[in-house]
Amino acid sequence: MAKSDKTRWDERYINRPYPIEVVKIVEDFYPLVQGKDTLEIACGKGRNARFLAAQGFKIDAYDISSVAIKTLQGLENINAKEIDLDDINLGKDQYDLIVCTYYLDRSLFPKIYESLKEGGIFIFETYVYHEENENAPSQKRFLLQEGELVTQFNTLYEILHLQEKWGTNILGSKVLIGSIVGKKKVVTDTERKRL
Repeated sequence: MAKSDKTRWDERYINRPYPIEVVKIVEDFYPLVQGKDTLEIACGKGRNARFLAAQGFKIDAYDISSVAIKTLQGLENINAKEIDLDDINLGKDQYDLIVCTYYLDRSLFPKIYESLKEGGIFIFETYVYHEENENAPSQKRFLLQEGELVTQFNTLYEILHLQEKWGTNILGSKVLIGSIVGKKKVVTDTERKRL
């Protein structure tokens, strides 16, 4: 991300109230996870990380905002780091669970797959483009297309949950929301080349 993105997010976390309750899809599906090693991408002030840490998960919580990350540093079970997600290396077979809510960067999807352990769980939720959205991100690249989640994930994951539904954002505005929970499949290199 550009330095201007970091500044913009720092200002948002200073000037806007952000929810503190865990995203429902995380609360509903975390019990399926077999291990405790977890990554939250674009964690913000850590509403999901805090919840999972309280359940005994060990969280790497990454965000570009130093303002957000400072609210998490020193908390038990949370390793909070200010990281530019454009340049991130997630490693291979690192995590039992990866969570990403309300942040979309499609270039991270292959890195997320590689970073999950065999049978690891990916929980993802964000906005879907629709003409009737109110106060959703204005740039289409930050929005899913309708039906995109199944095409992005059905070959590499066993899909445990898939949904597009109308809901409200933190401002109370009507938005279309897409969510998926996937369990990493083991795919051979030959199979991956065909994808």
